[in-house]
Amino acid sequence: MMTILTSSIGRRVSAPTVLLVWLAMAGTIGCKQEAASKPAQPLPEVEVLTVTAQEVPDEPELIGQAESSRPVEIRPQVTGLIKERYFTEGRDVKQGDRLYQIDPVPFQAAVASARAKVAQAAARVVQARQNLTRVKPLLAEQAVSQKDVDDAVAEDLSAKAALESAKAELTKADFDMNNTLITAPIDGLIERTKVYEGRLVSAQTDLLTVIHQVDPMYVIVNAPENLLLKRRRERASKKVQGAEVYDLRGIITFADGSVYPHEGRLDLVDVGLSTTTGTLDVRVVFPNPERTLLPGQFVKVRFLGAVRTGAILVPQRAVQQGAKGSVVFVVGEGDKVEVRDILAAAWHGNQWLVEEGLKAGERIVVEGMHRLMPGAPVKPMPYRGPAPSPGGPARQAKGDTDPGAKPEAGK
Repeated sequence: MMTILTSSIGRRVSAPTVLLVWLAMAGTIGCKQEAASKPAQPLPEVEVLTVTAQEVPDEPELIGQAESSRPVEIRPQVTGLIKERYFTEGRDVKQGDRLYQIDPVPFQAAVASARAKVAQAAARVVQARQNLTRVKPLLAEQAVSQKDVDDAVAEDLSAKAALESAKAELTKADFDMNNTLITAPIDGLIERTKVYEGRLVSAQTDLLTVIHQVDPMYVIVNAPENLLLKRRRERASKKVQGAEVYDLRGIITFADGSVYPHEGRLDLVDVGLSTTTGTLDVRVVFPNPERTLLPGQFVKVRFLGAVRTGAILVPQRAVQQGAKGSVVFVVGEGDKVEVRDILAAAWHGNQWLVEEGLKAGERIVVEGMHRLMPGAPVKPMPYRGPAPSPGGPARQAKGDTDPGAKPEAGK
């Protein structure tokens, strides 16, 4: 039988209800005591690096295309039939090597005819001179008229002019005859022939083949307008110093990552921007003794000689990708963390070059970022990671050169 208790205000309360209330009160008191005795959570430890400004090589890298330094088109100087081809396609040729033979027979006949005309004109000159020599004394004796003397003088002059004309025809015939044999004007690599034996070719019109001088080689680099404007501002503000434009040197990196062993030199900057691409053509000359560079080959050219002052370098793993771009965690006043937007422009070895968003003396988080919340306090510890390598090659990462480069995600 259930026991009924009566309160001081006259209400009846059952015994189970009183028991439940008592247990609830006891649990609440126990929780408060447990919470009061539990120690506070320790601050998350993070490894931080103090940012410093330093001088680093400024080595922009751009895409370029190789081309021969002297492509020479081989065209016939006379019209005729191709009788023979002497060279092997795609091989080296030396200056003076025979390339084609145009049928010389018609030109041999033209030379013989021109020589005969010269002989006739020379004989006429002799005759006219002798005639003038005879009539001049007769004029004093009034044996001939003045008109006869004048006619003799005119005939002598006409004969001399005819001789000069005949000699000119002989020179032209000899020139045509000599050009029936087509030789190489330079050393280089020769392309495939575009004509074969029996083909009628027209003087100065038909293209027979092309010889490429491949040592040295040109590499044409297209510099974007925004890069040129940026470089101009940085030069004016002394952020970038060192070699002037025509003192810059070039290093080639091939598609497989190998580096060309010979340095090049910048020797031409075009006078204006391309109206179709908005880029400026820059030409770099490279020695090519081993024939490694080939016309039409795409390569990366890294320019050496300039330095960047006051550069901020941070480890690659310290840079994260946020909603608007690259960010870092900065430990500020009171050892509290803030998220900072930065402009990471290029790689220097295993570090990012930060152009905007950081100042020398600030502390950034390199390790332990997964435990952070913006505005939360942390316990900073010195960064114990691998040593930086600022001397490594700089790689553009904002569209100038290597759009595929991505930072390593921080741990």
